[in-house]
Amino acid sequence: MSRQGRVTAVLGPTNTGKTHYAIERMLAHRTGVIGLPLRLLAREVYDRIVALRGPSVVALVTGEERIVPERTQYWVCTTEAMPLEIGADFVAVDEIQLCADADRGHVFTDRLLNARGLTETLFLGSDTMRGAIAALVPGAQFIRRERMSTLTYAGSKKIARMPARSAIVAFSVENVYAIAELIRRQKGGCALVMGALSPRTRNAQVDLYQNGDVDYLVATDAIGMGLNLDIRHIAFAGTAKFDGRRMRPLNPDELAQIAGRAGRHTSDGTFGVTGEARPLQPDVIEAIENHQFLPVRKLQWRNARLEFGTVDRLIHSLEQPTRDDWLTRVREADDLMALKSLAAMPEVTGRLRDARDVRLLWDICRIPDFRGISHTEHAGLLARLYGFLHDGGRIPTDWLARAIARIDRVQGDIDTLSRRLAFIRTWTYVAQRAGWVDDETHWRGETRAVEDRLSDALHARLTATFVDRRTSVLLRRLNQKESLVAEVNDKGEVTVEGEFIGRLEGFRFRQDKTASPDEAKTLRQAAVAALAPAFHLRADKFYNAPDTEMDFTEQGGLMWGSDAVGKLVAGPDAMRPQAVAFVDDEAGADVADKVRRRLQHFIDRKVAALFEPLANLQRDESLTGLARGFAFQLVEALGVLPREGVADEVKALDQDARGALRKHGVRFGQFTIFLPALLKPAPTRLRLVLWSLAQGLDVFPESPPPGLVTIPNIADVPMQHYTLSGYRPAGSRAVRIDMLERLADILRTRDARAGFEAAPEMLSITGMTLEQFADLMQGLGYAADKGERVKQRPASASVEASAEEIAARAQAQADSAHILPGEPPVEGEGEGEG
Repeated sequence: MSRQGRVTAVLGPTNTGKTHYAIERMLAHRTGVIGLPLRLLAREVYDRIVALRGPSVVALVTGEERIVPERTQYWVCTTEAMPLEIGADFVAVDEIQLCADADRGHVFTDRLLNARGLTETLFLGSDTMRGAIAALVPGAQFIRRERMSTLTYAGSKKIARMPARSAIVAFSVENVYAIAELIRRQKGGCALVMGALSPRTRNAQVDLYQNGDVDYLVATDAIGMGLNLDIRHIAFAGTAKFDGRRMRPLNPDELAQIAGRAGRHTSDGTFGVTGEARPLQPDVIEAIENHQFLPVRKLQWRNARLEFGTVDRLIHSLEQPTRDDWLTRVREADDLMALKSLAAMPEVTGRLRDARDVRLLWDICRIPDFRGISHTEHAGLLARLYGFLHDGGRIPTDWLARAIARIDRVQGDIDTLSRRLAFIRTWTYVAQRAGWVDDETHWRGETRAVEDRLSDALHARLTATFVDRRTSVLLRRLNQKESLVAEVNDKGEVTVEGEFIGRLEGFRFRQDKTASPDEAKTLRQAAVAALAPAFHLRADKFYNAPDTEMDFTEQGGLMWGSDAVGKLVAGPDAMRPQAVAFVDDEAGADVADKVRRRLQHFIDRKVAALFEPLANLQRDESLTGLARGFAFQLVEALGVLPREGVADEVKALDQDARGALRKHGVRFGQFTIFLPALLKPAPTRLRLVLWSLAQGLDVFPESPPPGLVTIPNIADVPMQHYTLSGYRPAGSRAVRIDMLERLADILRTRDARAGFEAAPEMLSITGMTLEQFADLMQGLGYAADKGERVKQRPASASVEASAEEIAARAQAQADSAHILPGEPPVEGEGEGEG
């Protein structure tokens, strides 16, 4: 470009509006070019200018992207891609202090020395460049920009105590991921910004942060280059970085470039350290806070007037030293290393016939090593591309298509997708070069489409891995003191702000079991804040619910549908258990009291309904004397009394007393005194619970399955368990007491002295086999004698019989059991209803 027009250096710390000023100045001219240090930043500035002037007059040119309308007036480029000979009225180069950068400094130095606008040229950057610019650009004017806000050191903070709207800066991908995972667990998640991200992925991640979906950002030093974000605090997780050759500590001005991203416009910012990073030294803190740094003394430089006669002359021109004290020759860059490697390959040198071949080779060597596998692998790829372009003038379409197809896959983890994105950048760069591929428009669109798909997949994977949207959303609303609204569906699932946080089981909140311990605290906070109205509504619904929606369990639990809402505890007596409600403390005393009262109403009515005969017996004031005392014993036993335990009391009852008790349904059986209505399954189930409560048992006995006449008699089960269940043990089994009394009624019609034979009706009543019945009777005190009964031939049959018939009669015998009296089972009153 021509060296006409005024040259101005706009210098100052970050957050001084330098880039905004440059955009304003460029749009004041008819044409302009601005060079920016990052593809990401170039895209950001391009979008801003398009929003102001429209896409038809704005070009975007980077190594991997080229959008050039026919009527372009304004060019937004990476510094390396700036068109230098189009004669633009205005030229600007941002972050000019990168002239001192060991890797890319020579490009910025070349722009400082050679890039000029016809009317105006701006160099934007740090005040440390003032002396170098004054010496190398005579006549340059200087504008000092002051920071619009204060930047203050805040010391060291743990991640757990990091304030919202913070960015944590690390200098390796591994550390970025590790910190991001820690923030996800403790803070709900974060966005990531790294130089290796595509603009599409970077923008999507930044949107997560800017939109408030997350309150934290984890980044590499790429954040220091012009990204304008709402950051209040910058925390360094380290203060050293690998610069491609060695680990080295960051200089104070490099730290300031990053720290300056905290506080935008007039909002103050803070910076500090976190994790294992050591606190900054006082002199470094003072330098950053006051924006005072050592001036740049040496700029990286490489000769830009290259000779293409032979490859050796090209290498020589690239290694030409400088005689200017302000300049120092750049260390061997990647493109020069690649050139030397290819110049040593016979398949390459054999094709170098003239300057055009050398120029093509140099263009090939300038393809960046995006993949970063190894220098040897990169050189091998460049050699192959050189062969294609030299011999055929184009990269073969089929070969390029296969190379891209191998990359065009959106499955895989973060590292795999990041690697594919790096790979596609090579082909995006190649497709942007004029004349290298057939149908350039197609391949530029195809590589961009693959990059977009991979970018979207990487963004989705980063978000899924490092953002817990639930915790992030809830924490943000809690921190902002906003009211939270909980919704509880028919399944008891609780959502707050659309995020599932757990289940409401009755009146107790059970947070999502998949939540980590770090997330659990947030879920609980959100539940407490949001569920208070839901608890009251649920309590009202429960209080008005019918008893049919409630039940008790065999272990004394109280249920509302499938939810445990309370339990029973022992009351003043067995017939008056007390209800205890299961209600979270956060629901409040009013809710707890309402739930408890409703449960008490339920169990009181349940006892009254199932034990109505017993309650009537207890309340009957007409019972007096021995009858009243016996009624009291029967009530205490919950309606079932083994007769042998109260034999004397029964004997003492006269017929009037017994008649009064029988009016209440009391049956005086040979083995048990009981109320038949209380032997049904529901009262039996409740009787076991009430007795267990009164006895203070930890584990309650279960009631037998309904409908069984006998159940196994287990040796270590107490006798009282069988009695309360409505059974009496006898032998190896226990028989239901009402069926046992029916059996006793039959036995009284038999000759007890001579014994009796087990009859079919006896087996039918008990549902037993002959052997089981014999065992039962032995258990009741009888003796059993097993014999055989010989079938008799009818009298009308022929007296004579063949030998075969006689033998058949001998075999036709049936087993029989003869029951003999043993010790009498009870007093021999012979009383059925006694």
